[in-house]
Amino acid sequence: MDDIPIIDIEPFLSGSPAGIASVAAEIDRACTDIGFFQIVGHGVPATLIDDVYSAARAFFALPEDEKALAAQPAPDQVRGWSGVGKEGLSYSLDEEAPGDLKEKMDMGPPNVDRSEPYFSAELAGPHFAPNVWPPSLPEFRAAWELYFTTMSEVARQLMAMFAVGLQLPIEFFEDKIDHHISMLRALHYPNQPNEPLPGQLRAGAHSDYGSLTIVRQEDRPGGLQVHTKSGDWADVPVVPDGFVVNIGDLMAEWTNDRWVSTLHRVVNPPRDLAEDADRVSLVFFHQPNYDAMIECLPTVLSPGDTPKYEPITSGDHLYNKFVKQTSMGAS
Repeated sequence: MDDIPIIDIEPFLSGSPAGIASVAAEIDRACTDIGFFQIVGHGVPATLIDDVYSAARAFFALPEDEKALAAQPAPDQVRGWSGVGKEGLSYSLDEEAPGDLKEKMDMGPPNVDRSEPYFSAELAGPHFAPNVWPPSLPEFRAAWELYFTTMSEVARQLMAMFAVGLQLPIEFFEDKIDHHISMLRALHYPNQPNEPLPGQLRAGAHSDYGSLTIVRQEDRPGGLQVHTKSGDWADVPVVPDGFVVNIGDLMAEWTNDRWVSTLHRVVNPPRDLAEDADRVSLVFFHQPNYDAMIECLPTVLSPGDTPKYEPITSGDHLYNKFVKQTSMGAS
């Protein structure tokens, strides 16, 4: 139960009944046992991943004043750049620690028609806020928008796998994610020539907020760890051509905690490798439509069980989590 399984999802994508059932069962088992798994056979082109990595590295290599031209415009608009130490993820667990040793670049849904009432700020709040792009890197936007679109499709297929694994119709989540409010983030963990402060990590222990997260990581010192049911922190190995997938708090609540949203963190590199440990991760946080109602799924309750959580919309769930993190982090 402490293992992070590697699941080939190609049999599901091929559409055979046996492949759909087999992959969905593997995912159900992984989400029940540890809330993490890795996928291969996803069909995402390596060239696209390389393009996004190249754009991210070019951005993070810019001087601070140039990166600041693409800075996050407002506390409630998770778009653009935030510098090293500006976020402390452990605050989401009500734990105080120094700011995380990372910088990040965020984007939300591209090509949004805000003249449509559904996408307007009056109804959607900040969930469809405009993206912010670095003016000195004109090629940056196209690569990121294509990757966002590609990851949206991977997430859509994963949600179909979730539905089958939860004994729901395969299309159950479709109308709940067709206007999703997801976010793409590049995380840059720079070299550490100086010793971190006590309790300071590249990313403090936290769980994710949404339905699922898709991570592309590099095999570099100081990486991702998962808190297992046995109480240990286990390294998440880098799988060639693979993506790490984990579920978030929203999916745990949707399944009445049948599936687990697991704590994870990014640790510092060993001191003897700390000056050659630069690392970039690409993270896609999938979040259902802001008005999708998150309430206990009918197939997860055993006789005599009751829902643990009050119904809440996806947008309110995300906003409440984000406000808690930013308000604690500012204290």
